[in-house]
Amino acid sequence: MKKAIAEFIGTFTLVLFGCGAAVIAGLGTGPTAIDVLGIAFAFGLAIVTMAYGIGPVSGCHVNPAVSFGALLAGRMTTDDFVRYVIAQVLGAIAGAAVLYLIMSGKAAGWNGGLGRNGWGPGYLGEYSVVSAFVFETVATFLFLVCILGVTQKGAPTHLAGLAIGMALTVIHIVGINVTGVSVNPARSIGPALVSGNAVAIGQLWLFIAAPLIGAAVAGLLFKSGTLAADES
Repeated sequence: MKKAIAEFIGTFTLVLFGCGAAVIAGLGTGPTAIDVLGIAFAFGLAIVTMAYGIGPVSGCHVNPAVSFGALLAGRMTTDDFVRYVIAQVLGAIAGAAVLYLIMSGKAAGWNGGLGRNGWGPGYLGEYSVVSAFVFETVATFLFLVCILGVTQKGAPTHLAGLAIGMALTVIHIVGINVTGVSVNPARSIGPALVSGNAVAIGQLWLFIAAPLIGAAVAGLLFKSGTLAADES
């Protein structure tokens, strides 16, 4: 139960602060406005803070794709995987719900969005579904390579949280204009469901499938020993 609570809090934090940066600060003007770099660092720093806050309890997955990669790498049980995913999705929904409550108090200028992921006409850079799928798959794969690499035996684990947070930051810098960046099914599910946006809900399949595929490849590479550190 401690692990599930930690994962709930961690995913709640990621969605509230990451998506909150995009929705709240992204609506600002002048000195209160932030750009892609600011949003990217909000997501990355949220992961860094939670990595050191709840990492000792649950490992700070806060992402079903990370848990799936860890499962296939042989680093967690199926029972724990199911508990983690449930807690992560509920945490993301709760984070999006709190963000909705905050934004609903804004007098004007809010269109009801909660930092959803997407692609196609009318969404950010208007990239195609193929571009979105390729980015989400490859970015999640590389994210998992970082996570599984810096948390394996022999790695300097005291720096793991910083490395993982920086990896998520650079992924956002590159990919925000493509999909808004998911690499995390829970992060996509929360804002889509709470906002009730039909397009966002209809596009959720990509932000579930692509991250899981990327995570699976990384997990299997570590399980096979291909990316495992040599033991001295």
